[in-house]
Amino acid sequence: MRREDSSVASSAGGVWPSFLAVFGKEVLHIRRNRGVLFITVMMPIMQMLLFGFIDQTVHDVPTVIVDQDRSEQSRELMDKLRATDTFDIKEVTTNPQEARTAIVSARAGVAIVIPPDYHDLRSHGQTAKILVLIDGSDSTVSAGALAAVNGVVADENIQVMSQQARAMPLSAQPIILFNPEGRTANFIIPGLVAILMQMIAVILASGSIVREREKGTMEQLMVTPVDPLGLMLGKVAPYLVLGLGETALILAIMRWCFDVPIEGSLVFLFAIMVVYLAALLAFGLFISVRAKTEMEAMQTSQMLVLPSIFLSGYIFPIKGMPFVLQAIGQILPATHMVAVMRGIVLRDAGPGELAVHVGALVAFAVILVWASVKRVSKISM
Repeated sequence: MRREDSSVASSAGGVWPSFLAVFGKEVLHIRRNRGVLFITVMMPIMQMLLFGFIDQTVHDVPTVIVDQDRSEQSRELMDKLRATDTFDIKEVTTNPQEARTAIVSARAGVAIVIPPDYHDLRSHGQTAKILVLIDGSDSTVSAGALAAVNGVVADENIQVMSQQARAMPLSAQPIILFNPEGRTANFIIPGLVAILMQMIAVILASGSIVREREKGTMEQLMVTPVDPLGLMLGKVAPYLVLGLGETALILAIMRWCFDVPIEGSLVFLFAIMVVYLAALLAFGLFISVRAKTEMEAMQTSQMLVLPSIFLSGYIFPIKGMPFVLQAIGQILPATHMVAVMRGIVLRDAGPGELAVHVGALVAFAVILVWASVKRVSKISM
């Protein structure tokens, strides 16, 4: 009986010193591994700030007005549209084709056509109808814009009818372009392709060089007469082929399983995907050269995932973000690839309409490939 009591006391007395020893060891490990500490502290803060600052209320939607009436009443209607804070009138024209082109190229999300008989119909107490073209490739923006237009029309009718007993003086004929059913899959999946390919490319490439270093084969590779550019291309080329194959598989699933139509050119889509993957793989290789361990490389690459999901326009409208977050979003390759994917898949947009986003992706690819080659050159010297 005494032996059992003494053994229990002995084990109980040893718990506290063991706890302190292991606790101190783990604290020291966390202090040394600052990457883990940084991610642990910053990830919740970043999520709180992003969710707090991002406003899902639709406002400042780029809008084109086709004013074929050029009257005082049409200018009053434009003033009321501006007053809603939903519409940011970028252009006033008389050509309806210019409005549709602006929507296809994503320069505008809404186009409002005021007919040439708008003033005459209003003056004679007849109903004047305006045509509202809305880009349905972004379901959040299209729903907000439609609600705002209907609000302006209802307010105008209430004001006039309260003064004069007559039929409704104004009506709107909304047309949702490119995604008239408002299907969530049509909006989410094309953008998801860009996000998934980013995760795959960066994470795979980020472990390529550091893996050689951990296995001890990096020194053998460095003593061989390998050109830095050749080394980099040899490292990323297999992942580029893998990424293109993965893209084809995802697009097939998108088309045949989720019934999302692909309106644009697949040749153009894959050409841009090559540029996008080249930029991401070069960035992953740059991370791999700087990282000391494969785990550190993975953690660093994952730091790009969260901002890309929230700031690229994939989930939340970019116009609903503060200016600083919008600026950060514009330097993320995923922001431009999401816009390109939705433009090609839903709007049948070509290189001319997507020139800004294509140019940004090409610039990212050139800069990141140059930075990666320069970094690889340093370790090969």
